[in-house]
Amino acid sequence: MELYDQIQDATKLIQSRWAGQPAVGIILGTGLGGLAEEITDAVKIPYGDIPHFPVSTVESHAGRLVCGKLGGKNVLAMEGRFHFYEGYSLKQITFPVRVMKALGCGILVVSNACGGMNPQWAKGDLMLIDDHINLLNDNPLIGKNDERLGPRFPDMCRPYDAELIKLAQRIALEEKIACHKGVFVAVPGPNLETRAEYRFLRGIGADVVGMSTVPEVIVGVHASMRVLGLSVITDQCLPDALEPASLPEIIAVANAAEKKLRVLVRRVVAEA
Repeated sequence: MELYDQIQDATKLIQSRWAGQPAVGIILGTGLGGLAEEITDAVKIPYGDIPHFPVSTVESHAGRLVCGKLGGKNVLAMEGRFHFYEGYSLKQITFPVRVMKALGCGILVVSNACGGMNPQWAKGDLMLIDDHINLLNDNPLIGKNDERLGPRFPDMCRPYDAELIKLAQRIALEEKIACHKGVFVAVPGPNLETRAEYRFLRGIGADVVGMSTVPEVIVGVHASMRVLGLSVITDQCLPDALEPASLPEIIAVANAAEKKLRVLVRRVVAEA
């Protein structure tokens, strides 16, 4: 079955359970799933019920699509995402973005927990993604291109929407939220990086590092969606002062920072 037909299958299932037409699609990363609690009139669909959807295997990822209202608009939120290190292809990982677009989403908001390499930033700070570096050694657009889904060679000079970034910056200032702007680099994982790797990643221009986000953004751009990317810095990755990181600590920092993320995303959705 072709990708286009798989998208139609998944779309029909979601439409059979929820009558709304979403304007915004939201992907919630590690420790950030609680934002889904902000969604009212919610219909929650387990990923396993949706044709061709992968199933999340990562701790703290609930594995549900939450359909409802946020900031007065209809939204679709992924309560947990999929990762390259889980063994999924990038086409599988990005399939939900295709479905969001098919259902009517014009805006994609992507969040993640990440390691901070900029020494001026602290754990728990938020970063608006201004640009990214793809070190996954793969691309979700490799293979036959379906013009119904997007162009063969999408331009990536500005993958993150400048107006959405400005809006998020204004809201962060009004809400007194520490929110930086910088470059995200995606690596395959699942291990964290060595000191030498952190030096390399910082040297090529990255401020934060994570194991997600970039594939979904590439497909969002391919589908002509306006993209906003938000990272929560959950651990500091400074090679000359590196301490071991643990998943429970990362999740705890993400959970604490989530209150700020909730405010920011809710207002961005309402005002975009």
